[in-house]
Amino acid sequence: MDISFEQKYHIYEEQHWWFLGRRHMLHQCIQHLPLNADSALLDIGCAGGPLLIELENRGFHNLTGIDVSAPAIQLAQKRGLKNVQVMDGAKLAFENDSFDLIIASDVLEHIQDEEKALHEWFRVLRPGGWLLVFVPAYNFLWSAHDEANQHYRRYTLTSLQNALKKQAWTKQKKAYWNFTLFLPVLFVRMAQNLVRSTSSSGEHNLKKPSAWINKLLFQLLKIENKLLKWINYPFGVSVFCLCQKNSNSHQANP
Repeated sequence: MDISFEQKYHIYEEQHWWFLGRRHMLHQCIQHLPLNADSALLDIGCAGGPLLIELENRGFHNLTGIDVSAPAIQLAQKRGLKNVQVMDGAKLAFENDSFDLIIASDVLEHIQDEEKALHEWFRVLRPGGWLLVFVPAYNFLWSAHDEANQHYRRYTLTSLQNALKKQAWTKQKKAYWNFTLFLPVLFVRMAQNLVRSTSSSGEHNLKKPSAWINKLLFQLLKIENKLLKWINYPFGVSVFCLCQKNSNSHQANP
């Protein structure tokens, strides 16, 4: 990740509407899973640890966080998190069948070897354990923001599902997310790409909105998240999948 972008990322990750809305959706996805306070949870790409802190506040105490960024892990430690460490998400230093839930939120698109990463995530999940993956949607939304983030790809529901098919997952829920803001985001990305075609300028889209706009956008995402309990949106800015490791699987596929 670009250094200047990472610095802004860690400033905004606690209160920016995008991160708040995504964490709200993450909690909604896992709240009905058969987990308890002792369940082992792994946050891959934990950044400065805001999700881990929220999970801890919700009663989970067997929490592990990893991130490829040393500054991110240092920030997480400063925020009081102890079981966090620098680690490559495609090279996990954990034993087989170690976790009941793995959360990888906007991580997979950063990893060049997608298949290796998913193989590793499958390996360290216990049989019957859960994987929750969020990734950015649609290659036609590619922009300077993706380059600042050092993304390798964006996804559709189909491409994410196809990537997951290489392991013995039981599909539980897959859907597009951030449907509400899809058209504004599409318009902004198209305008940015048009500008980039006539100049060399371009940067990430992470900006600090005014307090009332930040609150409004967060509330819109919360409403959308709640509706996802009953409907699936036809498109969105992101795509996610919550899937379960086959209970008969005791190790990763060769």
